Amino acid sequence: MSEDGLIAPHGGELVINLVDESESQELSERARRLPQLPVGTRELADLEMLAVGAYSPLRGFMTRADYESVVAEMHLSNGLPWTIPITLATDPERAAPLKEGSEVALVDERGLPQAILTLEEKYRYDKQREAQRVYRTDDEAHPGVKALYQQGDVLLGGRVRILTLPEQTFAAYRYTPQQARRLFQERGWRRVVGFQTRNPVHRAHEYIQKCALEIVDGLYLHPLVGVTKDDDIPAAVRMRCYEVLLEHYYPADRVILGVLPAAMRYAGPREAIFHAILRKNYGCSHFIVGRDHAGVGNYYGTYDAHHIFAEFDAKLLGITPLFFDHTFYCRACEGMASTKTCPHDSSQHVILSGTKVRQMLRAGQMPPHEFTRPEVARILIEAMRERSEEGASR
Repeated sequence: MSEDGLIAPHGGELVINLVDESESQELSERARRLPQLPVGTRELADLEMLAVGAYSPLRGFMTRADYESVVAEMHLSNGLPWTIPITLATDPERAAPLKEGSEVALVDERGLPQAILTLEEKYRYDKQREAQRVYRTDDEAHPGVKALYQQGDVLLGGRVRILTLPEQTFAAYRYTPQQARRLFQERGWRRVVGFQTRNPVHRAHEYIQKCALEIVDGLYLHPLVGVTKDDDIPAAVRMRCYEVLLEHYYPADRVILGVLPAAMRYAGPREAIFHAILRKNYGCSHFIVGRDHAGVGNYYGTYDAHHIFAEFDAKLLGITPLFFDHTFYCRACEGMASTKTCPHDSSQHVILSGTKVRQMLRAGQMPPHEFTRPEVARILIEAMRERSEEGASR
C-alpha cells in the first residue's frame, strides 16, 4: 500500500524521469551540442512511459544485465518481475563513436531533442533469441518480431532524462500515473480494476468489465493508443466508441476513461504480465485478462495469457489478475455468458469473427445488438464509409 492508499507502484515508488521546466531549458541547450541519435515512434512512446513513471522502476533503457535477465527469466536483474525488454537499438556505424559514460541526445524526426541518454553500456544482442523467448516465434510475419528484426544490431543502455513529452493526442484522457492515482483517491477508490484494449468495446468486453465492477470500487478503462498494426481500428475512432458507450451504458461515478500511450508489442502472454505491471503503476489493484490477451494471429494458445501468471510470485507481481473465458450472448440463457457459466452448445451463441464484423460494417449493416451496442456500430460504420471514400478519391 502506498501513501495515497492505493496499491504501491512496481518496485515501491513511481520513478519519474521527466525533468522540470527550469532544467528542461538548460538541458535542451546542452543537447544541441551532444551527439544526436534519431529515435522512432516506438522509442518515443517508451520515452513518454519512462517520463511519467508508467515504466517504474526503470530509469532508462536496459543495460545488458537487465536485458538478458528479462529475456531469459522474465525478471529484472534485481529479481522484480518484468517481461518485455525496453531497449534502444541503433546500427553499428552510429554506435561506434559513442563512448560509454558520455551523453547522447535523443531526437525526433524533426531533429528536436527529446531526451538525454547517459550511455552506461552498448552491447550486441541475439535478435532471434529475443524473438523466440519474448514472442515465442521467430516468424517475421509476427508484427513484434518484424519490428525487432528491422531495428539496429547494437543496444544502448543507460538512464534517460526526458526533456519534453510528444504531442499529447487525447490530452483530456492522457492521465499520468500520478494523475490517475489522484483521480482514484478523490473518488475514494481503493480497489480499482484496469482494462487493456486496442479494439472497440463490444458486448463481451462490456460484460466482463461489469462482472469485475461487482467486486471493486471502480473501473479504469485504459485503451492503448500508441503504435499498433496498420489494420487495427484507428485510436480516434475507438475513442469515440468508448465515449458513447460510457455515456449510455456505464455508471459515470464508477468508471474513468484514460489512454495508455505505450506501443503495442503483440507479445501475448508476456505482454499480459507487462500490461498488468503498467496498470499497477497507474494505481490499479486488479487487472482483467481475457481470451488471447495481446495476441495476434495463431501464435498463442487461447488462455496462455492466463497460465503465465502462475509462473510469478504473486506478492512480487502485486496486482491481482481477474481471468475471464470466452464470452458471448446465449439465446437459450437469454443473456451474456461465458464458457464457465453457460451449459448450451455453440448453436445458441451469438459469436462473430472479426472478419465477418468488418464485412458487415463495410456494407453498412448493423451487427446483432447481442454482439455490439448500436451506438458503437454506427460509429464504426461511419468510419468505414469515410475510409472507403478517402481511398476512392486518391
